[in-house]
Amino acid sequence: MSPPAASSPKAPPAAAGLPQKSSAQKALDKLGLRRDIDLALHLPLRYEDETRITRLADARDGDTVQIEAQVTHSELVFRPRRQLRVTVDDGSDTCVLRFINFYPSHQKALSVGARVRVRGEIRGGFAGREMVHPGFKAAGGDLPAAFTPVYPTVAGLPQAYLRKAVLSGLARADLSETLPPDYLNKNLPQPLSSLREALQFLHNPTPDVMLATLEDRSHPAWQRLKAEELLAQQLSQLQARRVRAAMRAPALTRQVMAGTQCTLHEQLLERLPFRLTAAQQRVGSEIDADLQKNIPMHRLLQGDVGSGKTVVAALAAARCMDAGWQCALMAPTEILAEQHFRKLISWLEPLGIQTAWLTGSQKAKERREALAMIESGAAGLVVGTHAVIQDKVVFKNLALAIIDEQHRFGVAQRLALRSKMTQGGEEPHLLMMTATPIPRTLAMSYYADLDVSTIDELPPGRTPIVTKVVADARRDEVVERIRGQLAEGRQVYWVCPLIEESESVDLINATQTLEALTAALPGTQVGLLHSRMPPLEKKAVMALFTSGQLGVLVSTTVIEVGVDVPNASLMVIEHAERFGLSQLHQLRGRVGRGAAASACVLLYSTGEAPRLGETARARLKAMVDTQDGFEIARRDLEIRGPGEFLGARQSGAPLLRFADLATDSALLAWARVLAPVMLDRYADLAHRHILRWLGGRAEFLKA
Repeated sequence: MSPPAASSPKAPPAAAGLPQKSSAQKALDKLGLRRDIDLALHLPLRYEDETRITRLADARDGDTVQIEAQVTHSELVFRPRRQLRVTVDDGSDTCVLRFINFYPSHQKALSVGARVRVRGEIRGGFAGREMVHPGFKAAGGDLPAAFTPVYPTVAGLPQAYLRKAVLSGLARADLSETLPPDYLNKNLPQPLSSLREALQFLHNPTPDVMLATLEDRSHPAWQRLKAEELLAQQLSQLQARRVRAAMRAPALTRQVMAGTQCTLHEQLLERLPFRLTAAQQRVGSEIDADLQKNIPMHRLLQGDVGSGKTVVAALAAARCMDAGWQCALMAPTEILAEQHFRKLISWLEPLGIQTAWLTGSQKAKERREALAMIESGAAGLVVGTHAVIQDKVVFKNLALAIIDEQHRFGVAQRLALRSKMTQGGEEPHLLMMTATPIPRTLAMSYYADLDVSTIDELPPGRTPIVTKVVADARRDEVVERIRGQLAEGRQVYWVCPLIEESESVDLINATQTLEALTAALPGTQVGLLHSRMPPLEKKAVMALFTSGQLGVLVSTTVIEVGVDVPNASLMVIEHAERFGLSQLHQLRGRVGRGAAASACVLLYSTGEAPRLGETARARLKAMVDTQDGFEIARRDLEIRGPGEFLGARQSGAPLLRFADLATDSALLAWARVLAPVMLDRYADLAHRHILRWLGGRAEFLKA
């Protein structure tokens, strides 16, 4: 089938001559299909085999087949609900076609005597074999010569329109070679086809190919697409790193404070009530070395829950203020920001450092005072939430930006914080922190533009946490265990996934749990904390729990990070099967911070019968098997894949659409070797390759 002609080389054919975009074109925009190459690279989710007719007698239950048959019976039935039931006979056997959602046109096309071509999954039904909601059309006409592609789409964009637009874009797209011939197949397990050959095949695969190799993306044509995509990612990351290396930042050299014999950094080290671990000392030295260069630091500090990242950040801030510059620390939630604020004040205020506090919930007077301190430079350190990046916040001389739980911020927000520095075109140093360790394959791909520092040991004194998976039918036993902890003077968290009733999701909510625990634990003060509470109310509840006045805190995941109460020794997580593995690990990390033995109970819902799916079971098993955040991260990546694992980073650095880091490590290694060669020797090809795959999105790699 030849592609339709188009008057514009940049738009799908229907766009020609229209003053306004049609609904289909708006839908194409929504999918990001604006250029011919975007259409060419919009690959099928799956394929339908319409190239052959199968006799019903030869079809097995569970097979998806195409039959050609005559309608022998058609009726509307109303039990158990209104549906259209059509019986067809192909001469070898009969089959019932069942439609629950249908239109009058369906009834007309499927009237008795009509001969139809039907495609669907054969099932063994109560009244014989059936197909539920199969595709159908009038019989006759030639069979397609290739598998029929089924593309990812959105509402308002039919497959037929999308297929024509894709073929049209494929015909017009510039698919000239961007890979250097000498390196095309160097160090690869199998030779690569040309990009045009690979795309033409994947959009129109011939029926002599096994469908499985297309759907699991192991076919050689897929290898070319994966190799191109991984190379584009590596090129853009390396290019971003080199662009940053050409920028300038303040070199934060040591200065002895007036009236003292040592630097602020040295004074802070002396006043800490604990000794740094070897890992903290190592990563601190890595950060110090970066800060003393006039090239912007772009470093990710990763460490497990409770590994002591905050003190490393405080020492980096001290190094910045030693040199006479300001530092800003931004956290995603007010609870986490306040936790940092309190720790930093306790360490830095005795050394004469003023710290400004900025959140959206501040009173106008407090905010004005904080803004004045920041603009004048009186505040050497600024701690806050997203409020730190608002337009009214003007720094006197920002040189270091620290972002905690960086994956929970969008790229635009990270860029906005970096833009707060205005001195002489210089860039601030950037330190990003995460308690979700990054598996090695992700660090090699999505974080290739970053230097990574890892705190791989916990401070002494952290107690192991016993993790138990318990069915919610044993809730009374859990409550009894809470009584035992309270009797020993300990405190308890109980985490729920919802705040109030939802008809669509059968979950026990936090409000009900609060009432139930209050009734079950007379004489114990039980508090409630959730994200919809006013900030002052949240602050008051947390203050009561921190001081020990609340025995039990019922909460949503607002306590996932930033809550540090050493006396809390038991964590109960309601409907644990609904949480992600990384989130479960973060929540578990709220206990085990004191000397007392600690436990985490993962309550899962059973209802009338166990409902744990395979993925949920794998998550809960991982929680029981290990407390190692790096192992948790590795299993989380296996379970969820990189897209979900990386969270908000996908709003900037483009995720891989085709390559799979778990199976395509050889292609990733090839791309990592080729990327610097292309930038050094084939700059024009590298530029074209990045433009082809990323368009304007590579700009976000700056964050």
